[in-house]
Amino acid sequence: MTTAHFAQLAAYNEWMNRKLYGAAAALPAERLHEDRGAFFGSVFGTLNHLVIADLIWFKRIAAGVPGLASLQCLDELPRPTSLDHRLCATLPELDALRVQLDAAISAFCAEVRDARLDGALTWTSMKGIASTKRLGDLLLHVFNHQTHHRGQATTLFSQMGVDVGPTDILLLLPDVA
Repeated sequence: MTTAHFAQLAAYNEWMNRKLYGAAAALPAERLHEDRGAFFGSVFGTLNHLVIADLIWFKRIAAGVPGLASLQCLDELPRPTSLDHRLCATLPELDALRVQLDAAISAFCAEVRDARLDGALTWTSMKGIASTKRLGDLLLHVFNHQTHHRGQATTLFSQMGVDVGPTDILLLLPDVA
């Protein structure tokens, strides 16, 4: 994949997050936080987990690929201590963090060059395991992870009778001649 593909995935990511946060904002707080048996319990827990995972991965990328202006804003953001670390108490706070993170991800995808995607990134997991993988492959994982958990969130919304609307990336892809 190229940086152009990742830019499309970042745009899709942001579009879907706006849809999910819009749907979440329409729910009463008790429904938003209601444990629905999902991996991270509630709609709020699922949205929170997505922010956590993105923070973890893009902080790792920022550390492993120094000098990226697009990710400098992450220095000021919290470092999660677990995959279900509660970052914010309210949806508006989580939404503001999500918006900031989505902007950084989009800026990163515009800034990073194709040649860098073939380079390696080394990090240590939260369990202390060191790994090295190709940066482009890690980005593919990050965007796939987001899609996976957003699919869970749309299922939770559907179970509550909330329609988030169409979710296919196809809707964002340009037509060609």
